[in-house]
Amino acid sequence: MTLPDRNDLSHSPSIQFRPARPGDGAALWRLVQATGTLELNSAYFYLLWATEFGETCLVAEEGSRAVGLVIGFHPPRHPDAAFVWQVGVLPSHRGQGLGLRMLRAWKNLPANAGRQWVTATVAEDNTASLALFHSLARASGTRCESQPHFTADQFPVDHPAEPLLRVGPFPRAKAEPT
Repeated sequence: MTLPDRNDLSHSPSIQFRPARPGDGAALWRLVQATGTLELNSAYFYLLWATEFGETCLVAEEGSRAVGLVIGFHPPRHPDAAFVWQVGVLPSHRGQGLGLRMLRAWKNLPANAGRQWVTATVAEDNTASLALFHSLARASGTRCESQPHFTADQFPVDHPAEPLLRVGPFPRAKAEPT
């Protein structure tokens, strides 16, 4: 019999997922800062996002501590899509499948469940994010396509182009009987 790796938290029952709440803004800001890899937006951004878009965001908690997040929204011009703004996992929890587990839980949040597409912009040198979205496509039995979106010259600072990834299509949720 093979015992699971004690450091493998990918299926740990101690990690719970839930939508963000208005009071999560500061914790989300601190978590993004602690990842050391994500672009840190203002504290106000995370307060606003947790308050106004909490139902389209996910917090992964171990006990009362946030260890991961998915920040997203529904693009008004693409009502069939759920857009991922940021995915972050604390360094102590990386390499254990938590990112994919969070992304799947995020897609299944009530606010996102009926969307046919998961979209995100990802620079071509961001191999971890590219691998995550391709893993979501494989795990969901669908595809991940890339198309031009933001070009390097659109950014006001030196920044690589960010193509749009589209994962899907996902089946539409069936309407509840009335």
